[in-house]
Amino acid sequence: MSQTLRLIPIGGLGEIGKNMLYVEHGNDALIVDAGLMFPENDMLGIDYIIPDYRSLLDKKHLVRGIIITHGHEDHTGAIKHIANEFDAPLYATPLTRGLVEVKLRDAKMHADVTLNTIHAGDKINLGPFGIEFFHVCHSIPDGVGLGISTPAGLIVHSGDFKFDHTPVDGWPTDYSKLAEFAGRGVLALLSDSTNADQAGWTPSEAVIDPAFDAVLREAPGRVIIATFASLIARIQQAANAAARYDRKLALVGTSMIENSRIAQKLSYLDVPDGLIVPIDEALRMKPKQVVIMTTGTQGEPSSIVNRLAEGRNRQFDLHELDTVVFSSHPIPGNEEMVHRTINKLLQRGARVIYDPIAPVHVSGHASQEEQKLLIHLVKPKHFIPIHGELRHLHQHAANAREVGVSPDSIAVVENGTVIDFKDGEMHVGDRIPGGYVFVDGSGVGDIGPSVMREREALAENGVVVVDLRLNGSGALASTPELTTKGFVFVRDSEEMLGGARAQVQATVLKHTGAEPEVVKEKVSSALADYFYAETKRRPMIFTVVS
Repeated sequence: MSQTLRLIPIGGLGEIGKNMLYVEHGNDALIVDAGLMFPENDMLGIDYIIPDYRSLLDKKHLVRGIIITHGHEDHTGAIKHIANEFDAPLYATPLTRGLVEVKLRDAKMHADVTLNTIHAGDKINLGPFGIEFFHVCHSIPDGVGLGISTPAGLIVHSGDFKFDHTPVDGWPTDYSKLAEFAGRGVLALLSDSTNADQAGWTPSEAVIDPAFDAVLREAPGRVIIATFASLIARIQQAANAAARYDRKLALVGTSMIENSRIAQKLSYLDVPDGLIVPIDEALRMKPKQVVIMTTGTQGEPSSIVNRLAEGRNRQFDLHELDTVVFSSHPIPGNEEMVHRTINKLLQRGARVIYDPIAPVHVSGHASQEEQKLLIHLVKPKHFIPIHGELRHLHQHAANAREVGVSPDSIAVVENGTVIDFKDGEMHVGDRIPGGYVFVDGSGVGDIGPSVMREREALAENGVVVVDLRLNGSGALASTPELTTKGFVFVRDSEEMLGGARAQVQATVLKHTGAEPEVVKEKVSSALADYFYAETKRRPMIFTVVS
């Protein structure tokens, strides 16, 4: 009897980020990618979110390897958590391995994880799986897709990809390997859906070169280019433009400096000697001689760009003749923060350039026509859209139907949905339990929905703390103290707070002699009603009895 091939997307389906796929056949399994997701605006205090892999822990002894397709955070950011739970070797291309090594070293896990370097064109065997790595263009070098041969058939995983005929590194996607897979017969294609709602073709990275050239030619002072720390190709383009206009390039931000160091060491970043200078040296140079490249394009409050916009960056401040370039697109959900940052930069006198003002950024993901071309090249029997919100997955399915894929052969699923293949047929099963695993400081998974709701309530209406001191008979021993944070400005609300104290005194008097817990409950309830009647707001109320 043939065994079942099982695919379970753990992250990345129904959302942008925290990509992770579990592949199982018999007593062997693989994990593909281990990414994080950045918190949304209402996820207060959360550093990042990782895939909910807890349902797999009873199967962790089956995992033969963890494969990372490329070095972006949404594919590598959870690696220290995944590697800590699954004792399996990691496989990645040289640049991706270098970026992962930094994360593991920072987590003091480097010595505990077996890292294996693979290259596009390599093939490895892990249990019953034969994994072939093929090069794909993306917005970071050294990205790969996967051909996974299993006893049940060949699975093709696109990774994040685009069909760029003029990539910065001169290395286009491996079309011939995709066609070869089609000749062998592909059981299922799992394809990147991020740009499924974008018509046409994603522009080539080459369009950025003339845009950067124009910016540096026209800029009257410093040029500050903000982008993702892992966007090595963009650093290369900025370096090329700086060299053409006899400017020096300074990198700001630990992750960007570290990533560029690794990329230079591995020859993925080709920069003339002396072009890159420390930021301290750049700040002593004439503004027309400097390009500063930094992170912080998503409007994050602690980012350098946002601190510059608010005038609170310690190392250097914004000058009136500075040109700030946003060489990125907002991550879905971050649009408001990004636009606010741009507005603040403009208020401070900077010239701000962003797409669509000028083509200073292009996506690293395939648009509709490229997605259709991939399907034509691979000719899969079954199709599973991955990497995207539900709207992207459904649109990608529609794109597949347009090029002849049968609706019965398409599975649009969300995280945790079990997809089985047996005897060449696909069966979509139930969803395994799972959700967001929040990382807050050193805590992993200890913040749940109830805590998030409490944080939202605190952020919306503030908090009132009531300090009650009772004597032996349960009567008030002193006037109750009320402390508010984020609710009202005390000097403007003395009359209302005086009324609140009167409510507390009346409530305690009414329940003199009752148990302290009863008194606390009654006081909190009475104050909640009082504050809502006065302000139409509901602060969180904490009553302390001593």
